[in-house]
This record gives sequence, structure tokens and C-alpha cells, in this order.
Amino acid sequence: MRRLTLPEHQARAFSPIARPIADALATTGAVKVSADLEGRTILKASSYVGVLRCGEVELRVTPKIGIHRLLWLLGHAHDPSGWRDDDIVGLATVDDLVTAVAVSFHTATRRALTHGVLQGYRTVEEALPLLRGRLREADQLRHRLGLVVPLEVRYDDYTVDIPENRILLTAARRMLRVPGLPLATHAGLRQLLTTLADVTPLVAGDKPPDTPTTRLTRHYQPALRLARIILSGRSIDQPSGSTAASGFLFDLNKAFEDWLTITLRRALEPYGGRLRDQYPSHLDMMRQLRIRPDLVWERRAQPAAVLDAKYKRVKDADRPHADLYQMLAYCTALGLPEGHLVYASGDAPSSHTVVEVGTRLRTWVLDLARPTEHILDQVNRIANAVAAAIV
Repeated sequence: MRRLTLPEHQARAFSPIARPIADALATTGAVKVSADLEGRTILKASSYVGVLRCGEVELRVTPKIGIHRLLWLLGHAHDPSGWRDDDIVGLATVDDLVTAVAVSFHTATRRALTHGVLQGYRTVEEALPLLRGRLREADQLRHRLGLVVPLEVRYDDYTVDIPENRILLTAARRMLRVPGLPLATHAGLRQLLTTLADVTPLVAGDKPPDTPTTRLTRHYQPALRLARIILSGRSIDQPSGSTAASGFLFDLNKAFEDWLTITLRRALEPYGGRLRDQYPSHLDMMRQLRIRPDLVWERRAQPAAVLDAKYKRVKDADRPHADLYQMLAYCTALGLPEGHLVYASGDAPSSHTVVEVGTRLRTWVLDLARPTEHILDQVNRIANAVAAAIV
């Protein structure tokens, strides 16, 4: 097996990779493939990080920020009030994100199932030869008019096939598709499938059901938080010509945007209004040029502020003009005097006022390497500045 490593958003030259394998890698969208004048294969990573296996090539795209911080970012986006740093365990010898998630998830599920598989009541509607629970009279008349049996009934069944176990099972099945997992983790996940053999996996593409924390489910929550991270990722299991591509990827652009949305929404709660994500609008009067800002804060059902999340580094010497032009278009279309660009890293924040129109474009820079309290305080400062310009 030929193992390659590539940092996110960077390009590297490798000794030639066979064309079918290179095409399979490109098909996943995780990398762009080209060749240089010396015949080497150039792989350029996008915002996806994770692991891919195509033929004899295993490619790991690594994140720029630390694994613990990135897992916190992913977890906080799904459950800001419930996520805990000690959900991330057993990572002393782990050096990539997907393996870190798999190892932590295996450890958490093993702890959750120490005292057995959680059971609960599930409402079942089906046709039976004997009455069980309550008769669904309307359905009986509609579907069984004139028939004595079968009976359309509804009853509560005490079972292991409940949302919590369905989430764990589906996450385990996804992780087992990841190549190169530690043997102990892979074996543990296979055992989990056996333990949850009577559980139905979630339908592919469906949003995982809500699982409120109760006295009976509290011990399941660390495993469920990690399972939701897994289900937010993208499984790769597709044929490409004669070479199949498989693996697991996280889109860090989306992860950063989701985290910023949840965190800003909480920070803006004291000021009222509503923070909407992927706000649909148009740039022109004929409504032909669509725009979709990442975040728009509404007050009295009208846009009051616009923000865009940028998972990239911003430098004083090379301000991203394209981002500024994009934000200017958003402000113009929404009739706002100020717009905010929030970057994941870089140099100091800045502010630019556009000549003639006076629109103010502000850039904010987060330092994701700092302690979590500092990061959340940075977001609170952004929220305060956004609200101060309106209130």
C-alpha cells in the first residue's frame, strides 16, 4: 500500500500515480489532479480532510489546526451546551482526524454499553390478526372495510430499536468503511454491530432524530455527540472507471460555517431578532442574479446585518479582494451599510470604507489555536459589534 499525506488547501508533487487511480481521487472532489513537466502527479487539496483509498494508494488529507481543537469545533457545532472536551479520549497515538473520531467513538460507545443496550418504548402501527394496543378505527374502515381481520392497530413496544441505538449503529457502519483504522478500533466497531443486531439503521440522507437527554439516557450522550459528528461527514464509496474509491471526509468549510452559525446565534440572543443561515436573495431588480450570504441577522423581519464565514487565513499584505467584493454585493443587495467577514485565522482585523457609497466592510480574525473560552469571547465581541451598529 502506497501511503500519501497532503495538508488541506495545499499542493504537493508525488511520483507518478496511475491514471485510473488519479481519476478516482479527483472524482471524490477532495483533490484536484494534474501533472508537472517532470511527469510527477500534482495533488491539490480542497477544504476536505480525511482518508481516501483508491487501488494501492491511501491518501490522508490533514487539517491545519490541531485534532482536539477541530473535534471541539465539530462537536460544538452540533451541541454547544452539551459538548465536553473529555468526550475526546484515547488519542495519544492518533495523528489524523478520521481515526481520532473513530477511536473516540469506539471508546465512548464501549462505556455507554457497559451496563447493556438501552431500551425504550416505540410506537408501532401495523396490521395484526389479533388486537394489540388500540384499534386505528379510521384506518380499519379505510383499508379493511368489511373485513374482520387483519386489524389496523397501534401499540407501544419496549425495544432496543430506538433512536439512540439507531444513531450509534449507523455511525459505526459508516466508520467501518474507513480504511486503515487501528485493529482494536475496527474490531470494537464490528462487535458493536453484533451488539446492536436488532436495531434498524437510519435511512441514508435522513437527518438523525433528536435524542433529548434524560436520566436514563445521560450515559449515552458522549457516544451520541461523537456519532452526530460522524454522520455529518461524507462517506466515499463509489466506483470510478475500473478503480473504486472509498473513505471518509469532513468538509472544514461547512464545519466552520456551522460552528460560527450556532455560536453567533447564541451570542446574539440577548439582542433579539433572528440569525438565518444561507439567506436567499437577489442582486438585481429582475431577480435573476441569486445571492446566498452565509448569515443574515434579521430584526423586525428585515435584514439588519450580514456576515460571511471564511475558513481561510487572511494576511495584511494580501487582503482577499474577491471576498470584499462579494461582501459589498451582499450589502448593496440587502441595503445594509456594513458587512462582516469572519476568518478562521490570520493577521489583525481590519475595516474598509467604500468610496462614494460609504459601505463599511469589516474583517474579523479568530484564533482557533487559543483556549476555547478565548475563542467564544472573540465571537461575543463580533456579536456585540454587529448589534452596536443597529441598536
